[in-house]
Amino acid sequence: MPLSPSSSAQSAREAVATRLKEVQKDADLTGHGLALRLGWSESKVSRIANARTPPSDADIRAWCDACGVPEQAADIVAANRQAGEMYVEWKRLHRSGMKHAQESVLPVIKGSRHIGVYCSNVTPGMLQRHAYAHALMSTITEFQQTPDDVDDAVESRLKRSRYLFEGTRTFAFVLEETVLRYRVGDRAAMEDQLQYLLEVIGAARVSFGIIPFGAQRKMWPLEAFSLFDDRQVNAELLSAAVTITAPGEIAAYLKAFKILSSMAVYGAQAKALIRAALSSLE
Repeated sequence: MPLSPSSSAQSAREAVATRLKEVQKDADLTGHGLALRLGWSESKVSRIANARTPPSDADIRAWCDACGVPEQAADIVAANRQAGEMYVEWKRLHRSGMKHAQESVLPVIKGSRHIGVYCSNVTPGMLQRHAYAHALMSTITEFQQTPDDVDDAVESRLKRSRYLFEGTRTFAFVLEETVLRYRVGDRAAMEDQLQYLLEVIGAARVSFGIIPFGAQRKMWPLEAFSLFDDRQVNAELLSAAVTITAPGEIAAYLKAFKILSSMAVYGAQAKALIRAALSSLE
């Protein structure tokens, strides 16, 4: 079965709903009784209690007040906000442009000892060159119809690359060969990007593998994801960014990354695939 990167977020929402139901139970209130106290419909109470509708901060405070435990509201509000940040639509994340999203990942990079990145569609952000990144981000901005701050976002993204050469953290990149062939930007942008990947191979503390077209598949191609030690996974869907912190799901991604890494080629073989992609640009 495919991995479900949104299930961590749903689990967090369900945990909030469970806490609210416990508050209701402790107050000895039925759904009907709670709805009367709140002046809500019973269906709204049911939707929140069963994690079908995420509550607002005001909903949680009103719920706790109605159950006689206003002091519990702050903790539940905090948990609810955390759940809301685990599955964030790109349009919301990019509502003021893309620069903020680029900067928001820096703390988790700084706090990690080992970072693993798998990509089946585009070059990982930390390895992108200016022209390639600009072409990609321009396309994303147009598709999402979000504010255009591409120039600033590109500069912010390029600053991430310094972490490849600073500190003691290690990196493991695994790319599908398709990444080398998909045309992002013009010929010059692709050539510059592929040449840079040749330079990255062999860099200290960096493992760089490519899964060839003809590799025997032990794992199907997945959505792009990044592993930060064994504590967090960031997965990228078409419509949303997903942050995964549930240990069981992180273990699934770690297992998948290990299998994908075993399918990849490294060193001279990886360089040969890149040079072949460069030749195809002629």
